[in-house]
Amino acid sequence: MSEENVELVYESTDAFNRRDLDAFLAFADPDIEWSPLIFELEGGVPFRGHDGVRRWWETWIGTFPDFSGEIEDVGVLGDVTVARLRVRGHGGASGATLEQTVWQFAEWREKKCVRYRTFASEAEALEAAGLRE
Repeated sequence: MSEENVELVYESTDAFNRRDLDAFLAFADPDIEWSPLIFELEGGVPFRGHDGVRRWWETWIGTFPDFSGEIEDVGVLGDVTVARLRVRGHGGASGATLEQTVWQFAEWREKKCVRYRTFASEAEALEAAGLRE
């Protein structure tokens, strides 16, 4: 199951980078709890379910139309993956450049992501996974 989850990380990232929302949602459990890095600035409430992910997608891609992620590494512990990504994009209105390394925590159940969160540091992601750096 662990290697399957690693493959799911790569496949879902590919779907995102291709802007294929339907393919991307196919990796998400209907009741997913989705917490992107920016969610703390938006009140700290995770997006819920496919409708929540759609709302996030439309806002994020509307703001950063060329945003993409490149997986640099994926660690796995049972049903949890922690991936290091290099993300890039430009503000659609401002042209401002966004480029940073982020860590994505994902919990998988039956080939679906049930809980997702992005962190600014590896230590935070590992803590969410129940590990220490």
